[in-house]
Amino acid sequence: MRHLWEGKPFATPSGAFVTRSGETIELSRLAYLLSEPRLLGRGNNASSGTWLRRNDWFAHVDASSPGGVSRLDLGDLPRRTYTVLQFHIGLDQETDEADPSQYPADHPLNPNFNNLHWTPQGGYIFLAMEGHLRKEGDTGGFAYHLGNSWNRTPVSLPLSLEFTGPVTIAIDVHLDRLFNGDKPLQIAANPSTHSRKGDEIARLLKSRLSSAFAVREIRQARPPAPADPPAPGNLIGTPYRFRLARGFPIPKLPTAPPLTNEGVTLGKRLFHDPLLSGTNKQSCSSCHQIAHALSDPRRFSEGASGSRGTRNAMPLFNLAWKDSFFWDGRAPSLRAQALQPIQNPIEMHESLPSAIAELNAANYGPLFQAAFGTAGITEERLGIALEQFLLTRTSYNSRFDQAARGKAELTDQEKRGFELFMTEYDPRRGLKGADCFHCHGGAFFTDHRFHNNGLRDDDDRGLESVTGRPTDRNRFITPSLRNIALTAPYMHDGRFQTLEAVIKHYDSGLHRSSTLDPNLAKHPPEGLGLGMENRNALVSFLKTLTDPQFLPAAKKGN
Repeated sequence: MRHLWEGKPFATPSGAFVTRSGETIELSRLAYLLSEPRLLGRGNNASSGTWLRRNDWFAHVDASSPGGVSRLDLGDLPRRTYTVLQFHIGLDQETDEADPSQYPADHPLNPNFNNLHWTPQGGYIFLAMEGHLRKEGDTGGFAYHLGNSWNRTPVSLPLSLEFTGPVTIAIDVHLDRLFNGDKPLQIAANPSTHSRKGDEIARLLKSRLSSAFAVREIRQARPPAPADPPAPGNLIGTPYRFRLARGFPIPKLPTAPPLTNEGVTLGKRLFHDPLLSGTNKQSCSSCHQIAHALSDPRRFSEGASGSRGTRNAMPLFNLAWKDSFFWDGRAPSLRAQALQPIQNPIEMHESLPSAIAELNAANYGPLFQAAFGTAGITEERLGIALEQFLLTRTSYNSRFDQAARGKAELTDQEKRGFELFMTEYDPRRGLKGADCFHCHGGAFFTDHRFHNNGLRDDDDRGLESVTGRPTDRNRFITPSLRNIALTAPYMHDGRFQTLEAVIKHYDSGLHRSSTLDPNLAKHPPEGLGLGMENRNALVSFLKTLTDPQFLPAAKKGN
């Protein structure tokens, strides 16, 4: 599938498009779910043909893939002539309401894989379409989220397929057809939908969705290359039993090597050992303190030589569900991330060869042998051991979680805060929530994506410093709000000392730059107008997300 605007292919983030209503937009996100494909074998008519169905097939399509093209595999088909291809945008009610934690890590319906699930209230987003509205030098935004079983949309495409071997069915998705038509969508007046019943914008998008798809061509394809057999290998050590909380999606844990008790034990010792610093006085745990949910209460951590950085130390829990690390995402794995602070001159200020020599002198050889089968200490093994320990740092037992299990009760103020947190800001529909869940939804209270959240920062360009794309300027990874009461100060540069200051920023303090996230840019420049009572309710709710494992013993019962 490829995505087009007025016949021209695009990927997200896109360039500027002009709609028939005269509005200029740029798309930052386009993602959707497909289900239940079926092909009609040739007959005299639809009733005499034979339908080949795949009720167990699902796909996640994302226009940010290279070239905006997604490649989907229907699997083996009987050799015959097919005349119609059908599928659905979205899911049937039973699948939509099923437990999303049942799916493997790389399954299209795993929430951590698709980032299209409305957790904790349940249900998937069938179509997410977000972007910026440019007008007279100002930046507005729009966020159209189509969901709920009544918005499941069938697509039927006529074709002529003589199937005798592998083929590619090239499908074009004409996105301009959703915005244009006899009644062009007025984006400024209708900047969002979340598919509540009776929502006119959701109805309009659904009515146009089927006509956006068209078969471009059918061509022969090369048979897929046989998959390489798994590399032989022997497990070293005792398999680590990774525990999942109810409702948490299955993570994609490393397999080379897999988690072991011995690897985790070694990683824990290394994490707390000051031998990894140039002065032998600073460990990883110096800036990732257990009492602060493995973060640092200082705005900027002090390095081994007394230098200070420019970013706040991030908390280190639930990392098994992430696929990029640091505020700017420059590390693709934990094992790569873990080695960078050791070598950074303003952090631990040590060379890896020197650290390895000191570990050998400190008799770490037997621990490495238990974890890896031989006593050799290498840079790679050092990173893997730290990764193994960090992957096991999980947090899922806050009072909010206990209330969800029926083991605790939230106060009325906390419940009000949760309601505000999970309610969109959509005055068109009479909804004036705090709109937090777009970036901080899900079981982890983060979408693990990068956003410009309205902070003025001319010195730190965030993700742009990694990708080189101006559209990524001032975009930083979304931190989890779990344990947020313990992880002050807040933001990538620790500029806010209190939760009250953070909420005030989102309520009325946004810097409206050109890359401001669409879910914030759609809010009015004057802010949300939450008021002090609602702000206090939000703070009360956020404090329910504290996991007692990080609290002193005297406070764990409170």
